[in-house]
Amino acid sequence: MTALADSIRLALRDAADPAIAPGQQAYMKSAMPFLGVKVPEARRLVRASARGRTDAGELRASALDLWRRATHREERYAAAALMALPPLRGRLEEMPVHEEMIRTGAWWDHVDEVAHRLAETLDAHPAELSPVMRAWSRDDDLWIRRASIISQLGRRGETDAELLVAVISPNLGDDGFFIRKAIGWALREYARTAPEWVLAFVAAHEAELSGLSRREALKHLR
Repeated sequence: MTALADSIRLALRDAADPAIAPGQQAYMKSAMPFLGVKVPEARRLVRASARGRTDAGELRASALDLWRRATHREERYAAAALMALPPLRGRLEEMPVHEEMIRTGAWWDHVDEVAHRLAETLDAHPAELSPVMRAWSRDDDLWIRRASIISQLGRRGETDAELLVAVISPNLGDDGFFIRKAIGWALREYARTAPEWVLAFVAAHEAELSGLSRREALKHLR
């Protein structure tokens, strides 16, 4: 246990609204219960608790403590919020933590949050992380594959189109909702920067793209 993790646990419990917890749990289809703290508030509490702390080791240990010993889902949201703080952001050294959160979180709320950390790490270390994302795109774990597909959300002009094709291509035949949605989402995001590229990609893969992926990709283009 770490003192920072304990202080965050206490802050979450102080902020809890038990009246909204059942609805949160039902919406997220979560086996783990909720305390009743909304995500923006959980993030704010983390920032307040961690203010002035710059030691990457302490922040990482606290995140893992919260994640691994979580009894309520907001503790995992808090763990992810710690990993988003500047001392940890964009560091290759944190990839094992990100991977653990994806594999053990195994649901869209956790995976999609960690994907932001992957984008930041790609910005900082594209040569090192790109091959990892290519490998992840063929992983047996659908959440690892989803993370690889959406790992460039928000990169805009820095998006590596070749990498985008490389992570989407092995998943075009997947009939799972979360993979098809991820493909469409990644393409829709890149369409904000390179609309003609996305139109050409969709046209070239018309027979392979699912209807969901196609609709999402073209959402703001037609």
